[in-house]
Amino acid sequence: MKYQLYTAQNFKSIPQIDRLSDEQIFNIDVVSKVLPFKSNNYVMEQLVDWNNFESDPLFRLTIPQRDMLKAEHFDLIAALVKQDAGRSEIMIAAQNIRLSLNPHPAGQIDRNIPEMDGTRLVGLQHKYNETMLFFPTQGQTCHAYCTFCFRWPQFTGMGDYRFAMNQADLLVEYIRRNPQITDLLITGGDPMVMKAQQLDTYISALLKAGLENLQTIRIGTKALSFWPYRFLTDPDAYEILKIFNKIQASGKHLAIMAHFNHPNELKSEPLKQAIAKIRNTGAQIRTQSPLLKHINDDYSVWVEMWREQIRLGLIPYYMFIARNTGAHDYFAVPIARAYEIYNNAYTSLSGLARTVRGPSMSANPGKVAIDGITEINGEKVFVLHFIQGRSSQWVNKPFFAKYDTKATWLDELKPAFGEKEFFYEAELKSIFNKNNTHYSK
Repeated sequence: MKYQLYTAQNFKSIPQIDRLSDEQIFNIDVVSKVLPFKSNNYVMEQLVDWNNFESDPLFRLTIPQRDMLKAEHFDLIAALVKQDAGRSEIMIAAQNIRLSLNPHPAGQIDRNIPEMDGTRLVGLQHKYNETMLFFPTQGQTCHAYCTFCFRWPQFTGMGDYRFAMNQADLLVEYIRRNPQITDLLITGGDPMVMKAQQLDTYISALLKAGLENLQTIRIGTKALSFWPYRFLTDPDAYEILKIFNKIQASGKHLAIMAHFNHPNELKSEPLKQAIAKIRNTGAQIRTQSPLLKHINDDYSVWVEMWREQIRLGLIPYYMFIARNTGAHDYFAVPIARAYEIYNNAYTSLSGLARTVRGPSMSANPGKVAIDGITEINGEKVFVLHFIQGRSSQWVNKPFFAKYDTKATWLDELKPAFGEKEFFYEAELKSIFNKNNTHYSK
């Protein structure tokens, strides 16, 4: 399939767009002035069900919807569009709205960027001891944008909120100076938009450096879902697979962190062929997704998705709670309901699919999972624990929050049993007081 790109500038050229009313097309135009829109012909032709597009989960996953903006924000941009306001005036209004949408949650800008020799390494994030994130400059876009994406500022021209780095030597040196790092996650955007030669520049530098502490290279990607031809018929698809082979041959483990949000993404023949190609290199494919209202907030959807992933040889890894950024109000599912959906799905699966963890919040102090809802001494509570934490001493420690039917994020929860704060909060403040960033070398 030849790649056809659709953006906010040419989305009206999508062949099926004539099925939408003039009002629906206008709404897409307005929302895309604030939140990013990008798609391609594979997504539009093979994933979206245009016969039922208004309720189709892949339509909502990839096409901006009016309710993804607050009413006052939508009305402001809509009025400017109707007035034929200048591009700069609309951009200023859109930027002000973006700044109100918590553009980088969980301390990504002010807490996760490390320093080395007095320089902030803006293309790295090092939040947890063992795992570091790398944002290669050439991989900071995607084959298509998810409307829930918590990294939407990467794609909207918000320069001060963008992570990117192209210095392989700095990447290698930082890992060398931090022997506790065992896992590197190459992320974006989507690293699989890079040419094979660009990706190989970083991979070769890592492998040639002889970093004995680096055991696993992870690549986070949505390409399997949004453009499986990246591994099949793209001009350098064979070279990409050779890079995967090279990582495995070096003795490092390669994990493809694949994003699937709905079972409808798992049905195409090109996808199944791409999965087989990747698995033949020796790489593992692990899967993850946030729980999203309007997309997958039904336990039967997750059962179907995880069962099919197991059948295809994939490893279910995470169910996340949607981060409190961007169109969060549109997608947010209360924590109590999230646990109910997760538990109903989990208990419907065989043991092979019970590798999945969740529902998990990637919050400022760390990854917090909801283990259950119970009653202790007459008080109904959430049972929680850290899967990962800014302090490794927090990991696996159970703690308790007051039961709340409306809370959708960790900072909305209150400690149970009359406690003034959660057990980790004093140490978290101490960590931040010592240094603005978590790591400095």
